[in-house]
This record gives sequence, C-alpha cells and structure tokens, in this order.
Amino acid sequence: MEQDAYSQLSPHHQRQRLKELAVVFLRLGAIAFGGPAAHISMMDEEVVERRQWMSREKLLDLLGITNLIPGPNSTELAIHIGYERGGLWGLAIAGVCFILPAMLIVWGLAAIYVQTQAIPQVGWLLYGIKAVIVAIVVQAVWKLGKKALKDTPTVIAAIAVTIAYFLNVNEILLLLLGGLAVMLFKNWQRRRNLGAMGAWMVPVGAITQVTTVPAVPAPTGLSVFLFFLKVGSVLYGSGYVLLAFLQNGLVQERHWLTSQQLLDAIAIGQFTPGPVFTTATFIGYLLAGNSGAIAATVGIFLPAFILVALINPWVPKLRQSPWASDFLDGVNAASMGLMAGVTYVLARTALVDWVTVTVAILSAIAVFRFKINSAWLVLAGALIGFLAKLLLPV
Repeated sequence: MEQDAYSQLSPHHQRQRLKELAVVFLRLGAIAFGGPAAHISMMDEEVVERRQWMSREKLLDLLGITNLIPGPNSTELAIHIGYERGGLWGLAIAGVCFILPAMLIVWGLAAIYVQTQAIPQVGWLLYGIKAVIVAIVVQAVWKLGKKALKDTPTVIAAIAVTIAYFLNVNEILLLLLGGLAVMLFKNWQRRRNLGAMGAWMVPVGAITQVTTVPAVPAPTGLSVFLFFLKVGSVLYGSGYVLLAFLQNGLVQERHWLTSQQLLDAIAIGQFTPGPVFTTATFIGYLLAGNSGAIAATVGIFLPAFILVALINPWVPKLRQSPWASDFLDGVNAASMGLMAGVTYVLARTALVDWVTVTVAILSAIAVFRFKINSAWLVLAGALIGFLAKLLLPV
C-alpha cells in the first residue's frame, strides 16, 4: 500500500514520519552485515513487508536506478526510501542514520588501530553472521525476483546476466545491456516504430578520468575531503573496486598509506555493519585524525545524496514512458541476475563446515517459514560464532 505524500501531512505527522525513518535506519545501520545484497534484503523486509511504506515494484525501480549511478548502492537505496517517505528531510535523515552507526564503530576501531597498529580479531563474530546472511540474501532474491522476472524477456535477461557475471563481465555494462535488450525486444514485440521512441532518460553517471592531484607532504582535512569526494562521484562496483581505486590513489600516487594499512582499512569496512564505504572513515582518521575521519566520510557519501535528490523525481516519469519502463524492467532483471551471482559467492565464502551449513539451513527456515526478523537472526549468528570459538577446536 503506497503511503500518503509527505507534503500532504500535518506538521505533527511529518515529524512522526521523520522520527520513524530515523529509528528504522539507525537500527538497520547497526545490524546490516554482509554487504549491499544483504542490506537490500533487510530494507525489503522492513520497508515492503513489515511497514508497507511502498510496493515491492517501487522498491525494485529505486534499486534499478541506484545500480545505474555511482556510489554505494545500498546507501543510495536508503536515501531514496527516505526521500519517498519524507522529502528532502527524509532523504537526509535516512541516509545519515544508515551511515552513522558504521561510521562511529569504524572511527573507534581506527583510534584503537593507531595505538596498536593491528585490527581487532573478530573473525569468530562473522563466522556465524555470514551463514545467516546467506539465508537472508536468498530470501531477498526469491521475493524480489518474483516481481522483477515478470515475463520471458526478463527471465532470459536475468539468466544471461548471471552467466556473464561469472565470466567477469563488467557489472555496469551488464545492467545497461540487460536494460537495452529487454527494452528493444519488448518494443519490437509491440511492432512499434523506433522513430516514435519519444523522450526518455537513462540516468547513467559518467565515469571520467580525473587529473591526479600532485602528492602533498602531509594530507589535510581539505585534501582528504576532495580526494574522497572524487571517489564517491565516479566509483561504481563493490568494495573490491574501491580497494583498487584507493590502492592507486592513496598508496601508489600520493604515498599517504602503505598497502598493509589499506588492506586493514578494507577489512574493517568488511566486518563492521553498514556501508562498506565507511572504510573511508578509517582511512580519513589515519591520514588526518578526527577531522580527517569526518572529511573522508562526508566526501565519499555526499555525491550519493546529491544524485538521489536530482534523480528520484524522474522515477515515475520513467515508468510512464513505454521505452523507459521496459528499460527499467531489464535493469531490474539484470540486478536480480547480479544478486544471484553474489549470493553464490557469499555462500562459498560463508559455508565452510557443518556448523555454518546448519546455521544457514535453520536461518532459511526461520525467514521463509516463520518470518523471523533478520535483526534477531544476525544477533543469533553472532552468538553462535562466539560459542563456536569457545567450544570447537581451532
């Protein structure tokens, strides 16, 4: 059930809606382990199923748009949801609240790291959580896939994208090709004249090669902000793409970090909840202390807020155009193909023995059969990991 427009609410109900956004995304930001696929599945559960803030079709459209612009996809989806629920205030509150828990955790870990030059050993925590995340992501792929794969062209597109994903084809290229293939095929089926296409837009951020700033003797808050602003403006892909980008910019060109420090920073981003891009908080602290942590975080996430604010109002217009609507159907199908590939990779990484396989199976039963909230499952996974560390031989 679609909700009333924020602008039509009384001031009291507007404040209530913004408070609700803050509570929901603070909680999601604190428990959202497992990367973008897991974050998206948790948002689907919270926003579509539990609270019915929007339809699953609408969530898929927003997800499709986020896949076509640079920046952290799950964070951008949170920002989109906030904009839909609370306008520009909702956009800011949802995004900040989703980022804030991870930022604070990573900031604290960075302070410890500077003192000890070692990252805390919390592999046991992820041991149980990763198995739970596999089940949560499988549920999301199943539910979103039932809406996204609505006909033969979208099913074929999803299968083709999944296969191409394992052949290491560029993810953005796959999304664009999936959208174009479904758009052209459906319009060919309708025997439409390609000349009558009409106006439609595809919001694709241009990846540009920016001239490298000469290395400086010591990084400052401003230079850290400008570097991460550039990263947030042009970076597509996963945390592994982020690693390559930072290795080139911070280690090889500027010599601000060592490769080991960068790997430690990426590890911190991987095993903490929330957006992987909070790796920037860790690096910012290493480079320029507290001001650097703030500057890096603001820099890498700021483009996402701006892009969503510019693009979100166009989403309904895209659906009104047959060509753009079919393109978005293809992008959604391609997104499901990518999520299926990511799910397989996550499963291979997480399911390493009989304990993790059992946890994943029980978690799948819990989410599919008993509809247990993913937050409780994540906590249970952490507890299982703790008990396994105590009771099982190393």
